[in-house]
Parts: sequence; structure tokens; C-alpha cells
Amino acid sequence: MSTREKLPEVQLVRAMAIIGVLSVHSTSFATLAMKDSNYYLLYNFFNVFMKIGTPTFLFLSSFVLFYSYSQRTLDKKLIKSFYARRLKYIIVPYALFSVFYFVLMHVLHYRDRSLEETFSKFIVSLATGKAYTHLYFIFISIQFYVLFPIFLGLFKRKPVVAKWAIPIGLALQWGFILLNKYALQVPNKGSWSLSYMSYFMLGACLGIYYPQLKAWIVISREQATATKIAVWGLLWLTGIGAGAYHMLLWYNTRLYGVAYNTLAYELAWNVHTYAAALMAFQLAHLLCRHAKPWLVHSMHRLGELSFGIYLIHPFFLLLYRSFPPEHASSRLLHFWYAGGFLFALICSWATVSLVVRLLPHAWVVFGQVPAVPRSRQTVRVASSN
Repeated sequence: MSTREKLPEVQLVRAMAIIGVLSVHSTSFATLAMKDSNYYLLYNFFNVFMKIGTPTFLFLSSFVLFYSYSQRTLDKKLIKSFYARRLKYIIVPYALFSVFYFVLMHVLHYRDRSLEETFSKFIVSLATGKAYTHLYFIFISIQFYVLFPIFLGLFKRKPVVAKWAIPIGLALQWGFILLNKYALQVPNKGSWSLSYMSYFMLGACLGIYYPQLKAWIVISREQATATKIAVWGLLWLTGIGAGAYHMLLWYNTRLYGVAYNTLAYELAWNVHTYAAALMAFQLAHLLCRHAKPWLVHSMHRLGELSFGIYLIHPFFLLLYRSFPPEHASSRLLHFWYAGGFLFALICSWATVSLVVRLLPHAWVVFGQVPAVPRSRQTVRVASSN
């Protein structure tokens, strides 16, 4: 078995993704309540442009899996080990937080339910990722874990198929989108893995062929050629342009009630977030090489804690929103909404950090997280290799 180099920039991409998730969730109320504000465009920006979080997490998860496992022998022992780790570090925390949020919502809103109805509702919520709004992401990830050994085996037996992973992913995703729009009309479409197959397959292709593709992904003066500069520029123009169009669609819909064809929203979101996942990877490489050590170290630690932060941050947002300012001026409201983002980030970061440092078997709560962050020097040295 060949060992591939470690990629510390992956944690920086995770950090960007969790910041995107927090931005979207912390501005969700503002997009409804602040329509009369002169700064509504800014709220819409943080809520729509930053929707890169979930797709980037899914892309990155696929990338790491295929990068790590594509050079290993796919046998029963490997599959058993793979699912044992997912059960221990993903599904157990997911189940625990499903119980936590379900009980919390029951106490706050559904005390009149019978015990039988409550138990039945919980089982359905647990099995479909609906115990709380953000847990659908874990539900999608679990679906990808089921699919991963199947696709890995296929790509190993038929390497030519792996080379077509990106168009296959786009075809599967858009085939599902079109079939659902005109025939199936599946409820909660966004909770099913087919809605994200383009990101899964993008991660698969890059994970398998990363050593060959790295020169085209990493932006550096040493690697630059006219063709690469053109490709990099086209990627960033596409991502920013699609993101701007995506924001405009939602701005007109929210503020003026304009309704576009649902496929326009789908296409804008897909192009925007697809390009942004690659842009985040490029930006992470640039930060690793050129940013201040404290920034690289902080983002690296944020990336390590991102799964736990994802699980716990809605609780802190719920707590924060329980104390809105009364008779507040518009300026105070702006600070209050910004405070929600900071409160959720800081409290979640502190909580996960303390739990993994102080609680034995903290993986039960927040998955696999290093108790002690790597030193700044270690991260910088690794990132320069």
C-alpha cells in the first residue's frame, strides 16, 4: 500500500465551509425581518453567496475518502474498518444530537403529543435526518458512505469510468433534478444524495487523480503557464459570476416577490457552489503558503473542530435568538444579527474544544477531534511540503 502525502490545506477548506454554514444560518431570520433595511443586499449576500458550506463539505468528504482509500486494497477487512469508523465517529454523534434536538423541540413546542406519537415521530426523524433542520447534512453523508465502497470498487475495476466521474456526477444530479421536477416531485429533495452527486463525483475524481491534477489546482508562480492562468481565471470568474446571479435571483424573489423557473435557482446554485468548492481549495493552498502563521493555525484548528461546531451551533443560535433587543434601532439590529454569528461561532468553538480536551471518549459527542491542536510550526512546515 502506498502512502499519500498529508494535506493540511484540507482543514482550511473545512474552516471556510463551516464559516459559510454559520453565515447562512445566522442571517436566515434577517432575510425575512430586514427587508426594509438599506443593508438588505448585504444580508442577502451572506445568506446566499455563503451557501457554499454544505456542498463544500460534501465535496471535501468525498475527496478525502477517495484520496485515502483509492490506493488501498478493497477487501472485506477494509470495508468493515471503514463502516466501523463511520459508525463510531459520525453516526453515534448524529444519533446523540438527534435525541438532543428532538427533546429540545419537544419541550419547547410539542408537549401535547402523546408518548406513542412522540416516539414514532422521533424514529422517523432519526431515520431521515429531520430531528433538526441542519441534520439533513449528516443524513446525506450517511447515504454517501453507503455508496462509497460501491463506486470505489467500480473505479478500481474500471479506471476509465473514474476518468468520467465528473460528467457522470453532473448527469446523475441533473437527471434527478429534472425527473423530480416533471415526474417524481419527491418531498425534501435536498435531503437525498442524488441532489449532490456532482460534488461527490468531483471529490472522487480529484481524490483519485490528485497527484496528476495538483499542478492545475494549486495556484503558484512556479506552476503558472498561460493555459493554467486562463483556467484559473475562468474558474474564478465563473464562481463569482454565478454567485452574483444566484444572489440576484434570491434578492428579487425575497424583496419583490419575483418567481423564476425553479431550474434557474438550481443551475445558479450548482454552478456557484461547484466552482466555489474548487476556489476554496485553491485559496487554502494560497493561505498555507502566504498567510500569517496565526491565521493558518486558527483556521486549521477551526477545520478540525468543524464537525462538532456544525452539530452544536444551532443550539447557540436558538439560545441567542431567545433574547432579541426590544424597541431596537436599525443600527442596533445590525449589530445584533452580526452578534448571532459571533456568538454561535465562539460558543460552539469553545464548547467543542473544552469537551474534547476534558471529556474521555469525547468522540461520542463530537466525533474524532484531536484533543490538542497541532502547533503553528507543525502546520506551516507540513503545508509547505
